[in-house]
Amino acid sequence: MVIELIASLGYWNWWILGIVLLCVELVAPGTFMLWFGAAALVVGLLSLLIDWSWQAQFVTFGVLSIASVGLSRFFLRRKPSEGEAPFLNRRAEAIVGRGFVLTEPIVNGRGRLSIDDTVWRIEGPDLPTGTPVTVSAARGSRLVVRQSDAP
Repeated sequence: MVIELIASLGYWNWWILGIVLLCVELVAPGTFMLWFGAAALVVGLLSLLIDWSWQAQFVTFGVLSIASVGLSRFFLRRKPSEGEAPFLNRRAEAIVGRGFVLTEPIVNGRGRLSIDDTVWRIEGPDLPTGTPVTVSAARGSRLVVRQSDAP
């Protein structure tokens, strides 16, 4: 009885499965269910064009799923995405190389510098207020500065 039910399934069942898997991908992103959904849609298209057994359909679905997941892992690992904002969560690293003018002196190698909307702790040689400095490194949430010729 179960075999007869499986054997009677048509191409539209594969399309429904593919759409459901693509919807699952939307809810739980990670580009994993996407490939199973695509494989189900391809098997549905092939079932529309070819009259073949349910065993061949399941084998084709399995092969396409494994192949598409494997290929996606290969290509995604090979070409990592840098994104539009590579320093989004690494603000201190984004400031390295920029020049500023000290608004407070550096005393005993420590000071503070207002950059954009944040006050940063800085390290560097003792320098008076008004000295142009360049951020040379970031150590955690501290910036290392050195004296420069121009801001």
